[in-house]
Amino acid sequence: MSSCFSRRRFLATTAALGLVGGSGVFVSHAARAGISTAPVQLTVERRAITVNGKAASVFGIRRSDGAPGLVLDPNQRFQVVLGNRTAEPTIIHWHGQTPPPDQDGVVETGVASLIGAGASQTYDFTPRPGTHWMHSHHGLQEQSLMAAPLIVRSPEDARADAQETTVLLHDFAFRTPEEVLAQLVGDGSHAPAMAMPGMTGGERAGHMMPGGRAGHVMAGSPAAHGAMDLNDVDYDAYLANDRTLDDPLVVRTERSGRVRVRLINGATSTAFWIDLGTIEASIIAVDGDLVRPLTGSRFPLAQGQRLDLLVTMPAAGGTVPVLAQREGDRARTGFILATPDAAVARIADQAEAAAPPIDLSLEQRLVAQSPLAARQTDVTHRITLDGSMMPYVWSIENRTWATHRPLRVKSGQRVILEMVNRSAMAHPMHLHGHHFQVVALNGKPVQGAMRDTVLVPLNGTVRVAFDADNPGRWLLHCHNLFHMARGMMTEFVYDRVA
Repeated sequence: MSSCFSRRRFLATTAALGLVGGSGVFVSHAARAGISTAPVQLTVERRAITVNGKAASVFGIRRSDGAPGLVLDPNQRFQVVLGNRTAEPTIIHWHGQTPPPDQDGVVETGVASLIGAGASQTYDFTPRPGTHWMHSHHGLQEQSLMAAPLIVRSPEDARADAQETTVLLHDFAFRTPEEVLAQLVGDGSHAPAMAMPGMTGGERAGHMMPGGRAGHVMAGSPAAHGAMDLNDVDYDAYLANDRTLDDPLVVRTERSGRVRVRLINGATSTAFWIDLGTIEASIIAVDGDLVRPLTGSRFPLAQGQRLDLLVTMPAAGGTVPVLAQREGDRARTGFILATPDAAVARIADQAEAAAPPIDLSLEQRLVAQSPLAARQTDVTHRITLDGSMMPYVWSIENRTWATHRPLRVKSGQRVILEMVNRSAMAHPMHLHGHHFQVVALNGKPVQGAMRDTVLVPLNGTVRVAFDADNPGRWLLHCHNLFHMARGMMTEFVYDRVA
């Protein structure tokens, strides 16, 4: 049962308990005071969830108190001991962070090793503020929900009079990711583009698995006719913090209160339209980077991207559903902001009409709060994004990861990367170790947002700029994870100046 409370009383109560936001995240008083603390323990483990009344075993990344992921206070270092309690090796990528390359949480570049079953790994670096997340970068583990939020609060966040809540979106299948990928690959007549570490023999052979709803190429797929294909996989459910709209997350708020909603699209291969209905919200950040505020009620969110919304609750009380509808479909998930004692009505998990493809309508309006400094471009790389549903192979410059050609730059250079999509699907492209500025969309210059993941739509061209200020080997890949698993990945390579 809920009771009326003020925003300031809420903050005072949560501070006394060592909690922040609406999700019950522990933060030590020592860390709040800026005193050095022991590393945070994170554990990768198996856990049980219930989806639409059916039990499922999935992965999780949790702290010692059982809460998912990590929230760091302003100026708190990223000091983490990551323990692996699963029966298989793993490694976790800190998506959105810019650590040294040996702490990025990937093994493909050869500078880090897998964490074996029962083993642990220590991380220590200065974190980048914002809404970020963590997920496995090994085999197909992230597709089984090995993902969690990673929130690094800034001093401005701590001073803001706004309640915070963080929501991780995901797509879910009762079938295993290996079965889903095998269904996509087909009858095994085409060799796999990329045998990722941890893949099973069935994946490598591309064996067709038995039927079932999840994992099927969608009926009537346009890809079969050479046209655009919006969704590789038809999933059993779409989740918001592990829950569907049959039993949604309800976040209680103050009347007239401001709520900062940190949205993370952790889905394997699903892009969403975020819809607040008749309520307007202000976008204040994307991918953890501040933007000039924009107001609206409907926003596209590609895989791997994050969106920070500032919502003002009704003065008279009530609810604000925040829905995430899959592009090209009626299926949706979401959660509900509700003032004390407000009745929460049931919301169907099917919208009245299918959503269109997500697009660059938001991207072309975003402006970075802190853009790159103006300077001359030193090197430009132009790459093509290629691939098809049949055979299910995706590539960069017609090269899969197994035969990729590294993109070479020099330390200190201003780099332009132009991505041209020649395939029949959109691709959310993610660069490790850096944040870039979007500087042109389909040939039109923009003073766009700072990001780490940008959508390159069908027949689209996106140009981004970044500074080569973090020497090492850094992956660039599609964040449709089955596209990455089937080859759409390369790397930037450069050394520190001697």
